Amino acid sequence: MCGIGGMLGQPDKVVLSRMIDLMEHRGPDGRGTYEDDFCGLAHARLAILDLVGSPQPLHGPGKVAVVNGEFYNHLDLKSNSYNYSTNGDSEVILSLHTGKGNANDHAKWISKLDGMFAFALWSNGQLILARDPVGIKPLMRTIVDDCLLFSSEAKALRAHESYVPQIDDFAMQARIAWEYPLDATTLFADVHNVRPGSVEVWELIDGKPRMTSSSRFEIQKVLPTSDWNDPEGLLDSFTLSVSDRLMADVPVGIVLSGGLDSSLVCAVARQAAEIAEQDVPECWTVAESEDNPDWQAAELVASILDLKHHQHILEPDSFHSKLPDLAWHGEDLDVTVLFFQPLFAKMAESVTVGLCGQGADELHAGYPRYRDLEGHSKLIRSRLSDMDCSLTNLQGESWWSDDLTPEAHTKSLEDFLQFELEHGQLSNFQLRLVDRHSMAHSLEVRVPFLGSRHRESSNKLPMDWRLPPSHDEKAALRSAAELTNLPTEIVRRPKMPAGRATSPRMIDSLLDDLNYFVEPIANRYPRLKRALIKQPEIAIGLGLFESMHILDGGKSKRSGDLSSLLEEVVS
Repeated sequence: MCGIGGMLGQPDKVVLSRMIDLMEHRGPDGRGTYEDDFCGLAHARLAILDLVGSPQPLHGPGKVAVVNGEFYNHLDLKSNSYNYSTNGDSEVILSLHTGKGNANDHAKWISKLDGMFAFALWSNGQLILARDPVGIKPLMRTIVDDCLLFSSEAKALRAHESYVPQIDDFAMQARIAWEYPLDATTLFADVHNVRPGSVEVWELIDGKPRMTSSSRFEIQKVLPTSDWNDPEGLLDSFTLSVSDRLMADVPVGIVLSGGLDSSLVCAVARQAAEIAEQDVPECWTVAESEDNPDWQAAELVASILDLKHHQHILEPDSFHSKLPDLAWHGEDLDVTVLFFQPLFAKMAESVTVGLCGQGADELHAGYPRYRDLEGHSKLIRSRLSDMDCSLTNLQGESWWSDDLTPEAHTKSLEDFLQFELEHGQLSNFQLRLVDRHSMAHSLEVRVPFLGSRHRESSNKLPMDWRLPPSHDEKAALRSAAELTNLPTEIVRRPKMPAGRATSPRMIDSLLDDLNYFVEPIANRYPRLKRALIKQPEIAIGLGLFESMHILDGGKSKRSGDLSSLLEEVVS
């Protein structure tokens, strides 16, 4: 797991070095750069496999690459015809690369990769950018002064003196209405994500970077079958995903919230580790108090599974002291996920790899909004109305049409699940936050629910096995969990919102303390004002986002206490 960056056109070693400096938290175990007359690559390494070897950038005959992520099937893909110089997993892309071609050509070999990844490969005058099928690992790009810049995090783009971060107004409106930026957009103007499951080919045409072709090598599809009753098969697919993600030359731990998803990861990982004769992963839990339901549920799971359990009570001033770091690393508006920072910090003291339960709710219809599609549609429409937002022209994308309204894509559960998979709920929000906040502490977090085998099995589930008429959400997954030794009270435990469930009183106290900032922040954004007043936590998050990323050109991480940072914004 690493941080990658680079530039096509006018490569500059100083800029590449600054990129690494701005992403050093992602890779403290090594740094490297490459540049020729046309292209430059930068890499900050977090060593997971082949700890002593595998420095990056990786070099092959006529090609060079930087990789962020893991390829779980790299041993199966290794070719005897390629002369490997490392024992790691990343070099496999150099062996698969087939030479110069268009994006469709490259999609054929990239589609063989099973894992979470983002990479850049330079060869024969072509820069190939690619990202894993569900967007677990980040990769974004922008063009500045006829130079293509790309990186794992938006903050690294600031290494170029001519880049000045600005807020993307449309993406911000979408973030407030839908709760995530849509499609390839980010909250930063003119900065776009490489789409999940996509490959882009960039070349210099008349000295200027141009995307000459692009292709989707995998698109997530909800394809429910008419008949299903195979909890054992579903559990088997998940077990294989967990087993793959235990692959590491460093210690592995588990995030244990006490909910069904993380508890199932613990149960399966314990069994898989024993079968493979590996160390059984330990688990970590944080909460605001010992009487917190999540805390108590996690204690029960750890006890029944006989797991070493690390527990941490959030400090009373956690929100005030940690929120600036949350805003800096998260590159988002969400202040309710504060627990990520102390949780991952504690885990990183003992392990380098973590497993979490992210992705289960998207595949198995676990969120409350899935039980009230009409209500959710009205909520989105209300937020759009509050912002006087017209969605007839989505910046940089072509999928939007006048009839693709909130009402249209929420007319059925299948439609809604497909919309969220396709348009960024996972990649632009949930997975992005997990990646940024774990990598802030040099911790690689893996998501076994999004393994290829489990995704394939889950996408075939009938809607009634995701959300039955009884509204017992994630019915298929709960049936699979019943085949493990998890207790019934955990298997049947209802879904709880992560941030609110972990620290409800602390969040309410924070909003009370900072309420006087809400209206002054909202006043800075007249078109957003009504919506921000109704979502005070988002208003506070926007104020922090502006403070950490926009003020003074966002060239470096700002210091100061929470109130003073917000005061600077509104003064």
